[in-house]
Amino acid sequence: MEGNEPDPRFTLANERTFLTWLSTSLALCAGGVAIAALPEHLFVSWVRTLLALVLVTLAAFAALLAYPRWRQVQRALRRAEPLPPPRLAPLFGYGVAVVALIALVLIVISA
Repeated sequence: MEGNEPDPRFTLANERTFLTWLSTSLALCAGGVAIAALPEHLFVSWVRTLLALVLVTLAAFAALLAYPRWRQVQRALRRAEPLPPPRLAPLFGYGVAVVALIALVLIVISA
């Protein structure tokens, strides 16, 4: 990469963030698979499938975009430029919140 070698602490922090995106992806995927595997009587079939698809789609986005995000941040560090904004953070935050709220409503209704 072009530019100057940044402080190793920043490079390692960027690397930890990259790994956190990957672990978040795995957690989202596991949550989607878990929801899809729930017994039929717990949630309406199409809602369970929708929730699982949203979580697995978020997992795919997190995994696919982790490396490009790492590269953008690393490039900014090397060039002593401002870090790029975390554009996808709201998508993941709101996406997981919507799934959790729908699941909560379904749990209360089925109780």
